[in-house]
Amino acid sequence: MKQKDSRRLRRFLKSNFNFSIRLPEAFPVAFFYCMKKIIVFLSLIVISELHAQIDPVKYPTYTDIESALKSEKTVYSMSFREKGLFNIPPQISSLQSVFFLNLMANNFEKIDEVLFSLQDLQFLNLNENNIKYIPENISKLQKLTSFSMNLNQLTTVSPQFGKLKNLKTVYLDANNLNIFPEALTDISGLEEINLSSNQISSVYGVQKIRALKFLNLSSNQISDLKNSEFPSKLKYLELQKNAITIFPETILKLKKLEFLNIGENKITKISPKIKNMKKLSSLNLANNNLESLPQEITQLKNLKTLILNGNPLKKDEVEHFRKQMPETQIYF
Repeated sequence: MKQKDSRRLRRFLKSNFNFSIRLPEAFPVAFFYCMKKIIVFLSLIVISELHAQIDPVKYPTYTDIESALKSEKTVYSMSFREKGLFNIPPQISSLQSVFFLNLMANNFEKIDEVLFSLQDLQFLNLNENNIKYIPENISKLQKLTSFSMNLNQLTTVSPQFGKLKNLKTVYLDANNLNIFPEALTDISGLEEINLSSNQISSVYGVQKIRALKFLNLSSNQISDLKNSEFPSKLKYLELQKNAITIFPETILKLKKLEFLNIGENKITKISPKIKNMKKLSSLNLANNNLESLPQEITQLKNLKTLILNGNPLKKDEVEHFRKQMPETQIYF
């Protein structure tokens, strides 16, 4: 396996699969069936979203520039995935109708200027390259709604990125970012952000992204979130694999939150205020340092899944909660 491919594989596994979780020998088989159903469900969502983004019949995808240039039909979608490219074909500038562009898994070290001539571009995928920065001219792509640059070498995000006011989704996981990109906080309409597997230690200004519903900050270096506010519409939050020691009070204010994964941290205590998170349906507290849980957790009537594996809890206490929460599947 090539070194680059090996790096991609390691970072992909780190970003998407939890191999370091400490499972007991008698870990319930039902959990794996549950997770399988969740994975299948999420896969179906991704597939349906892709079909919603681009109809393969109405908008056929061209995979080489020559065919696209010769086409008698208007070209809306192009994919140069895994073509071994070092530069974007300059002829693409003549294809002004392209709104979907996949440049994944090539050898780009920068974003060529020709890309910014595609004024109708809405979906841009630059995953698995070697790009170190986002040029200021990114602001020219005003119609962008989805931007993905996973598995690159970004250390910062240009302030000009914040001018892309139509963006709904941003994926920058598995890069080298050390702070939450301030430019993202200027895009109040963003609905989904993935920044997992970076080196982020500080998170500020997220509350300004008022439309945000999905946020993934897993596998970073976050230790303290007491001064970090989150938008009230947030439904899905991933904070696993960080260095958080105190369950953040700011999260307890998120009354619309449905999914919270804060496993594999160093949390020792859960506040009784967790009872206020009435819509919570899935809570992952695995592999922390919890010796007890507040009785108030039993007031979460919508909670379907509670994962407690890898905590120094007493078995009798867990059994007590199982009796008190018959509608909740508790894993320990």
